[in-house]
Amino acid sequence: MNTPAKPPSQTVSARLAAFSAAAHDKPLPATVHRTIALLLKDIAGLCVAARNTDYVKAAIASAAGSGGCSAIGHAARVTPYDAALINGTAAHGEDFDDTFEGGPVHAGAVIVPSVLAIAEARGLTGDALMRGCAVGVEVLCRMSLVAPQATHRASFHPTAVMGAPAAAIAVATCLRLSPAQVTHALGIAGSLSSGIIEYLADGSSTKRLHAGAAAQAGIRAALLAAAGFTGPATVFEGQHGFYKAFAPSLAPDFHPLVDGLATDWVTPTVAFKPYACGTMTQPFIDCAIEAAEELDRRGLTVEHIESIVCSVGQGTVHRLWEPIALKRSPPNGYAGKFSTPYCVAAGFIDRRAGLGQFTDEYVRDPALCSLASRISYVVDPDDEYPRNYTGRLRVTLRDGSTIEARKGHLRGGAREPLSEADIDEKFLDNVRFGGGTPLYAATLKGELAAIAAGGPVKLNSGFD
Repeated sequence: MNTPAKPPSQTVSARLAAFSAAAHDKPLPATVHRTIALLLKDIAGLCVAARNTDYVKAAIASAAGSGGCSAIGHAARVTPYDAALINGTAAHGEDFDDTFEGGPVHAGAVIVPSVLAIAEARGLTGDALMRGCAVGVEVLCRMSLVAPQATHRASFHPTAVMGAPAAAIAVATCLRLSPAQVTHALGIAGSLSSGIIEYLADGSSTKRLHAGAAAQAGIRAALLAAAGFTGPATVFEGQHGFYKAFAPSLAPDFHPLVDGLATDWVTPTVAFKPYACGTMTQPFIDCAIEAAEELDRRGLTVEHIESIVCSVGQGTVHRLWEPIALKRSPPNGYAGKFSTPYCVAAGFIDRRAGLGQFTDEYVRDPALCSLASRISYVVDPDDEYPRNYTGRLRVTLRDGSTIEARKGHLRGGAREPLSEADIDEKFLDNVRFGGGTPLYAATLKGELAAIAAGGPVKLNSGFD
């Protein structure tokens, strides 16, 4: 029987509003502050990396007018709504942004653009920005634990639908709204949440839009609440509420969302991706690279591979494996990011899966396509997804011998985090990929560090 857990004594929104109010003056834990500072850098680098893409150009072209906010990597100054949309879309566009294990949700690409936009528009300090980002990231990650996998089953994208309320409380915290106003902002955001996962059918651009649209919706909800607009206090747990709409197959348990707020932070466990593709595929790329190195040691090549079988969690099949013919031959580079066969093939052949492995031209590479056609999956009933992201594959060679590789966790996550030096290197690589010079990268990095230290929220609007 699908019996709901006993609900919190207060409404969920009231508990979240109290968390927001408590963050106004209390110092952030050092680990939380560090994670938010790294997110600022990671998100900014990703925005620059995507600056020349068609989808970012389209987002900029859709801007309603000029303003005082940064579109990172562009000379244009735009309105806060447009900045949130452009930067969120750019940050999430290549699926190289952070993720939260157990969700999965991409907090940085929603929260950083929303809070950066309002902070620039209102002339706020970096201290206000850091607090707003910390609250928003924490809430978004925790929201994903209330009804695991049920949002995807309902055909919604968790980052998209959960991002709007999380961005709303992030902006509200940055603006120091009252608990009553925060409660209304969350209620309003529930009606601004959207984002379906039909992009899986053809690799179209809508998933890229989801983070930016959620960031934009969060600003709208917070400013409406600040002006006196109202929203339902029971937006999350109500009979017609958020989880009833977006995760109907599973009774929600709100305790992971509200218990331990302000004391037991999950933000420091946010994972920074080493590869530019879907989260659950990343451990399999590590396995592919390990197996490819063993192939080298045996003096063999991928032409000696008869088949590769990956052991996977049931919850990943419909997004990363089926329909298998489409996943083995993705129609474009973006679709390749959500194809484990393609990503494993890239790992074998290139020993990496960066931005260059997911272009529309490269996805048609004959060697990659040939190897991907030999990759299949079996469901492992003991797989820990979504609690833990693992990889396991078996390579069968044409002579009947085998190679096995396992990865027990997501590299870049809580069990094996990337170092600050790793994230700095990723930032520089992304700026370079977007056409930025070393001088531009150093300038941007310095501005972000000044914001994280509490200085003025202002980014260089030009691009050298």
